[in-house]
Amino acid sequence: MSTSANPQHATAVRQKPLMSMRQILLMNLGFLGIQYSFGMQQTAVNPIFQFLHASPDSLPILNLAGPMTGLLIQPLIGAWSDRTWSPKWGRRKPFFIVGAVGCSVCLFLFPFVTAIWMAVLLLWLLDASNNTAMEPYRAFIADKLPASQLGKGFLAQSFFTGIGITLANVSLFVFEKLLGGMTDAGIPYWVFGAFMLGSVCSIASVLVSILTTPEIPPTPEELAAIKNRQGGVGRFFKEIFEAIVEMPVALRKLALVYLFQWYGMNCYWQFVTPSIAKSVWHTTVAGSPGFSEATGWTGLINGWYNIVTFTCAFSLVSIARRRGAKFVHMGCLLLAAVGLVIFPHLSNKYLLFIPIIGLGIAWASIMGVPYIIAVRVIPSARYGVYMGIINMMIVIPMLIQSFSFGWIYKHLLDNNANNAITATGALLACAALAVTWIKEPPITPDIEAAVAAPGEY
Repeated sequence: MSTSANPQHATAVRQKPLMSMRQILLMNLGFLGIQYSFGMQQTAVNPIFQFLHASPDSLPILNLAGPMTGLLIQPLIGAWSDRTWSPKWGRRKPFFIVGAVGCSVCLFLFPFVTAIWMAVLLLWLLDASNNTAMEPYRAFIADKLPASQLGKGFLAQSFFTGIGITLANVSLFVFEKLLGGMTDAGIPYWVFGAFMLGSVCSIASVLVSILTTPEIPPTPEELAAIKNRQGGVGRFFKEIFEAIVEMPVALRKLALVYLFQWYGMNCYWQFVTPSIAKSVWHTTVAGSPGFSEATGWTGLINGWYNIVTFTCAFSLVSIARRRGAKFVHMGCLLLAAVGLVIFPHLSNKYLLFIPIIGLGIAWASIMGVPYIIAVRVIPSARYGVYMGIINMMIVIPMLIQSFSFGWIYKHLLDNNANNAITATGALLACAALAVTWIKEPPITPDIEAAVAAPGEY
């Protein structure tokens, strides 16, 4: 193994064994539970706020937990996990366990809320737990897989993202049909079933990954580098700052793409239910029968686009190899943009499944393809901290959206949820345009070998 002259920023060069497809899927199974939790946040949490009588223009600020916890927690967890090693627990696995337990507890408690402040508090705790579990998962892929299999690893996460969010959304639709009535606070009983199922999925799927996938022990040189990087919280912040200063140019350009795509995705998740309620059921009143039906139907719509996500996730690997990851991502974003511009103008609930296919394809790309570009330029010894910084590129646009879009929605979009979805389409089109600015890193020899023999794992 060779390292750079500076042990603090050492880049390890080591031969990692190829993994079978079964092993790659098992190591990423925990993403299913993590993404079930995110699916509940995307589809169920905003209706719960409205069931508790929150106004639609307050939804962005009530969702502040997501971007804030991502901004604060993921880079710290990334830097912390980079300098962690236990012969018994490993490097990334302790963070998986803590995050999964937190998710399970918060999902179990969420339906019992009786006031907006309780829902907001639990959302902060749930998001903190999700971020604690998810950030090391990105670095786990880079730790375990050789470069020729990184694409498969990241798109396996897209695959389980699709399944987890699909399960969350379909469960909302199913339980809405099975369970009637509501609590004194106005929370329908069908919400309980979906959150309880998520509580079980969150911990169970992560445990399977932990028990079936051993981490690669560090070499003596890597252990020495880890020991040299020990320090307190201040050292973590210093390391994050240093990594930002030394950030590769390709990542800086990727930040602009992320600005448009994640600002837009946050708008979609917050306003898709009121948009469907308005265009199909012709209501804007939360708690009305039409709004409840729209919430359940949103579960099906979101479930469907995530079925598209896990169906096409792995095919994007071979396309990215042939055409380039940059062009694949640009094309996927344009498909989503066209679909979302059409979506709010449809009054037939069944026709909504057609334009949302574009979002499903784009979501598969969003969750995997940019990481193929990123890991080619990130030093291997700093995977954790850079994965945390990449997440900052996700949450900062969401944070900006949380503070700005309430005013935009009220004063520029006429308090119309359909206009918010159209704006999402325009934002994703801007993201596709920004992708053209990125100069894609060259394909390394081992990735070339994988292209020549794509059936090998």
